[in-house]
Amino acid sequence: GIFSLGTPGVGKTTLGKELASRTGMAYINVGDMAKEGELYEGFDEEYDCPILDEDRVSPTSKPTIFGGVIIDYHGCDFFPERWFDIVFVLRTENSFLYDRLESRGYKGKKLQDNIQCEIFQTLYEEAMSSYREEIVHQLPSNTPEDLERNLDQIMQWIEQWMKDNN
Repeated sequence: GIFSLGTPGVGKTTLGKELASRTGMAYINVGDMAKEGELYEGFDEEYDCPILDEDRVSPTSKPTIFGGVIIDYHGCDFFPERWFDIVFVLRTENSFLYDRLESRGYKGKKLQDNIQCEIFQTLYEEAMSSYREEIVHQLPSNTPEDLERNLDQIMQWIEQWMKDNN
């Protein structure tokens, strides 16, 4: 499986959906999956968002998740390494990220904390400590050109992986 990870607004969903259509792999947006199944354990007033019930989101309950799957989420601490062959951490410059999050209606502490998260490479550090370093890769995600380059790079990786594992 492929794990696409990053701060909200970095382009995980765009990349994941496009990758799924090019490869025929299943695409799973964990946030959407949680929303559809109401997999929450409360509401965070400060961030104005539901709190994910990680035990109920855990894809072990869905056997379809194994194999050729692209998972998209903004955290990785509850996904075991054995699910993923490669982990991509998307990174976006603050000016781009600020505009994207603001256009989604993020404001105040929620906006600031997500920008801080990106500045301090929080999710990259989390990925590096959660998975083998050699499977974790950072990809720039600022422009449409970056998206195309990332898709080409991932497609090459998938082709190589298929050769090596078949």
